[in-house]
Amino acid sequence: MGDMTLSVRPIGPADVESVSAVLRESWGGTTLVAMGRGELVDAAAQPGFVAELDGEPAGVITYRERDGAVEILTIDALLPGKGVGRALLDAVRAAAAERGATRLWLITTNDNTRALRFYQRYGFDLVALHRDGVERARRLKPSIPREADGIPIRHELELELLL
Repeated sequence: MGDMTLSVRPIGPADVESVSAVLRESWGGTTLVAMGRGELVDAAAQPGFVAELDGEPAGVITYRERDGAVEILTIDALLPGKGVGRALLDAVRAAAAERGATRLWLITTNDNTRALRFYQRYGFDLVALHRDGVERARRLKPSIPREADGIPIRHELELELLL
């Protein structure tokens, strides 16, 4: 099969449809609750990067910049285990550093053990637990599930990487 070529590029106008499709598939829509902020955000309208493996869509990451920090909103690796997630994080990290941001951060939920492992191995540090934060988010977006993999989804965990 040979080596597969992984490339990452900024989301462009021509990508909006495919990015929206990925977000709908993973998140049930393009609108998500920006957890720590308690507000709804249209992730499809934010900047981000698309990863392609041999020219086929392999992943998407979206982020936004605020107060000298960059928050990762969504990350989706469509093909796990191929370095897609890491390549997408590398791209956002570089973009954040270029803009002079001092902090890259994100929020995930307590049930998301794979994400917690992935981010900590990348170098993110767990800096806060927002107890029952998902309950607040559910008021804005009632479709957030109650549990995943037998774990009640209740808390928001904040991770950061200082740049």
